[in-house]
Amino acid sequence: MSRKSGKKYTAALKQVESKPYALDEAVPLVKKIKFAKFDETIELHLRLGVDPKHADQMVRGTVVLPNGLGKSKKVLVIASGDKIREALDAGADLAGGDEMVTKIQTENWTDFDAVIATPDMMRGVGKLGKVLGPRGLMPNPKTGTVTTDVANAVREVKAGKVEFRVDKTGVIHVPFGKVSFDSTKLVENANTLLNAVVKAKPSAAKGKYVQSVTVCSTMGPGVQLDVAPYNGKAV
Repeated sequence: MSRKSGKKYTAALKQVESKPYALDEAVPLVKKIKFAKFDETIELHLRLGVDPKHADQMVRGTVVLPNGLGKSKKVLVIASGDKIREALDAGADLAGGDEMVTKIQTENWTDFDAVIATPDMMRGVGKLGKVLGPRGLMPNPKTGTVTTDVANAVREVKAGKVEFRVDKTGVIHVPFGKVSFDSTKLVENANTLLNAVVKAKPSAAKGKYVQSVTVCSTMGPGVQLDVAPYNGKAV
């Protein structure tokens, strides 16, 4: 980090008190202290009281944010027959069959932000794990990206559907909008996302489920949320 950026970061950090904030206080503060010249993404980072090494404590899901993410995702659909036309009519940027699988395999091609596949294509798509897996692009029935209803899947992704998944350290990192968004819309997006994570609590998880929640922009310092509301019922 350059000295100039360091000074800006330090100045921003000084405006954050070492206390837990309510969500509707944290979001305007993150917007206020942003210093980058581009339209930063705003993210939630949740530390959960789960052990992801145990399958029954994995936390994963998807949710459509009511106000989108501020960026339309480039969607690839791998399908056959009429489903290709159905996907394109619904707004898919790219759609095709085995030739798409071959292109990804031979060219290491990943010029897209989301992949949706029909079940009949998964034999071929399953071979793409090494390319798509590390990038979080592998289609999965649990996230609605392996489906026969490709039109609805495309529309959801385009509308601002995000996937959340706890990593091996028990943390979820997920975007919920842009700094340029109105605070009210950001709060609405964040609440929708937090509710989805709360509802995804595994029955095997014991003790305090939401350990900590931090809100931050791409370059800015984190603001700690009061986690009490998320350890009771969804808000």
